[in-house]
Amino acid sequence: MIKPRTPPGVMELLPRDQIAFQRMLDTIRRNFERFGFLPVETPVMELTEVLLTKSGGETERQVYFVESTGSRANAQSGDGRAVPELALRFDLTVPLARYVAEHEAELAFPFRRYQMQRVYRGERQQRGRYREFYQCDIDVIGKDSLSVRYDAELPACIYAVFSELDIGAFTIELNNRKLLRGFFESQGVADGELQALVLREVDKVGKRGVDYVRDVLIGSSFGLPSEAVDKILDFIGVRSDSHEDALAKLAALGEGNESLNQGVAELREVLELIRALGVPESNYALNFSIARGLDYYTGTVYETTLNDYPQLGSICSGGRYEDLASHYTKSKLPGVGISIGLTRLFWQLQEAKLVSTADSSVQVLITQMDDAHLPQCLALASELRAAGLNTEVVMEASKLGKQFKYADRAGIRFVVVLGENEIAKGTATVKDLRREDQFEVACSELARTLRVELEQSRVMK
Repeated sequence: MIKPRTPPGVMELLPRDQIAFQRMLDTIRRNFERFGFLPVETPVMELTEVLLTKSGGETERQVYFVESTGSRANAQSGDGRAVPELALRFDLTVPLARYVAEHEAELAFPFRRYQMQRVYRGERQQRGRYREFYQCDIDVIGKDSLSVRYDAELPACIYAVFSELDIGAFTIELNNRKLLRGFFESQGVADGELQALVLREVDKVGKRGVDYVRDVLIGSSFGLPSEAVDKILDFIGVRSDSHEDALAKLAALGEGNESLNQGVAELREVLELIRALGVPESNYALNFSIARGLDYYTGTVYETTLNDYPQLGSICSGGRYEDLASHYTKSKLPGVGISIGLTRLFWQLQEAKLVSTADSSVQVLITQMDDAHLPQCLALASELRAAGLNTEVVMEASKLGKQFKYADRAGIRFVVVLGENEIAKGTATVKDLRREDQFEVACSELARTLRVELEQSRVMK
């Protein structure tokens, strides 16, 4: 006999946890659509030559290739090995680039898309790292150009999402890659590859400390002047604590090179529009340490953190890119996007006890004490379902205590008893397992009564 077990790196939930996860998905989808984003789904498999066009060796080592039925494709990998024709997507950005390039003539630009699907990566096995996980992305893609004003709309959408998820105080932190590049150039770090290496070391400040990073940047590997290193470390430590403070910190940078000036101007406009979109100033801030990968993002960049749980890191990130699909079309398609890694976020929230097991999606259980009463039970269930109540019927008579125990374990709130006495009077006895009370109501009023109870509970939340 084979022991049943899931493969490593996947999340498999019990029903009530799955309901909690699904409700988070529904909340995210609802808010994406409120901001005018349109749904897109792409195949879980892409052609290998399309999927790996923009990736390097490290990404390829994490890709799950798909064997064709009995044969391998003739394509060769970088080291000459034959690779399959198909591979599982490792993010939603490359499939989006292919999608927009392929359907460019059929799409209306700016193209506002949301996508909520699983992606697959051969991650090293460790707690909280998944090989199969949900990403929830929104992007706005322009044709030839895209106003920086869209960069403000995405944080407003994310504010709406996390406010409704109600998982605690959060801050959407912003920076601009042009500002970073301009400041680095002013300190003599003009080469793009060198900038990437310096930022990689700067990212270690939180784990290794300022002194360690300073020693590395001044040391033989980099050889940067100590004065420039000190200025870089001071710069990436800049944070704002209010809207006016953010504008003041931008003004304090003064006039600089063209790149820095553009970054300052774009951030200032984005901040003003975020406020105009109704996002409270306590929910957004500048953070000059955010870079989000030098080879991809070109302007505004975002990271979102929970104020009381900084150890969770960014729970939502993204930014502006110059040309989404340059490998697939000659058209210039700039855009801005942001992504929520929901599977990992859900795990983190469970670990921090910020999300709990949900009640069942079943709202009402109709019990059965006598098989002769089954037709009346089924008829009542049909009435409740027609009224919009998710209703389950116990199909085989058993002890009432056993049925109550089942409802409690399954997380069903209302248990309806329709016994001989109730049938004779045209009533039903209702047990509210959440409030631990009981009442009798006419069957003709049952649906309305239960809907009122559920609505009052929603208002109280």
